[in-house]
Amino acid sequence: MSDELLVEVDGGVAVITINRPQARNAINGAVARAMVAALDELEERKDVSAYVLTGAGGNFSAGMDLKGFLSGDFPAVEGRGFGGIVEAPPKKPIVAAVEGYALAGGFELVLSCDIVIASEEAKFGLPEPKRGLMAGAGGVMRLPRRIPYHVAMEIALTGDFYPAARLRELGLVNQVTPAGGALAAAKEFAAKIAANAPLSLLATKRIMVESADWPLDEMFARQAEIMNPVFGSKDAMEGAAAFAEKRAPRWTGE
Repeated sequence: MSDELLVEVDGGVAVITINRPQARNAINGAVARAMVAALDELEERKDVSAYVLTGAGGNFSAGMDLKGFLSGDFPAVEGRGFGGIVEAPPKKPIVAAVEGYALAGGFELVLSCDIVIASEEAKFGLPEPKRGLMAGAGGVMRLPRRIPYHVAMEIALTGDFYPAARLRELGLVNQVTPAGGALAAAKEFAAKIAANAPLSLLATKRIMVESADWPLDEMFARQAEIMNPVFGSKDAMEGAAAFAEKRAPRWTGE
C-alpha cells in the first residue's frame, strides 16, 4: 500500500484516506494504483461491509495532479478509471466525507460514492473547462443523473465552485456538518450501514445501480435473479430469528 493512500478498518467500516495534503490530495498514478489494490482486498474481506472515502489535511481532493499529468503520470488504471474507482465503483456501499475542496476529479470521486457527507465549508465544482479540459471521469455523465439537468449544465459549463449547502438543496449531499465534522459523521453513517446484513447491502446497491435502464417488462425478473439468493441465505434466517428472539443479529455473510 502506498503512503499516499491510507486504510483503517474498524467495526465493519474501512476508512480510505487520500494522503497528499501538500497537493490538496490531487490524484496521481500512485494513488490510483493504491486505490485498486486497497479495494481489491477490502471487497473480499468479510469484516468490512462499508467504506468511507476522505482526504487528509482539510481537503477531499483538488482533482488530477496537473504537474503529474504534464510529466506523463496519468492518474488512472485501465478498467477502473480515474483514481482507480470512477469506472468501477466498489460493490460495497461507500460514503464520501468531504472537507474543503472536492473539485474536478475530486468531485468525480464524490460522484462515484453512494452517500455524501460534507462540511459546511466544502466546495464542489468541475473547473476543467477553465483549464482546457473536460470532466471526463464521470462528471458530465453522472451529474445530470443526480441533480436537475439545467443545474448540472450550469456547474459543468461555468466551472464555478458551489457550496455544500447548495448541493444539499439539490439532493446530492445527504448531510452537511459543521466545519471539521464530515469524517466523524460519515463514519457514523457508514457504521449504521455496516450493521446490516452484508448480502442485503450488496444486492440492494447492485439493484439500485443497475436497474436504472432495465426495461419495465423485465424489471422484476432481473431483480429476482439478484434478490432470491438473499432471501435463501443463512443471514435471512438469522435476521428473522434475531427479531423473534429480540436480540441483535449475528451476520456471517452467508
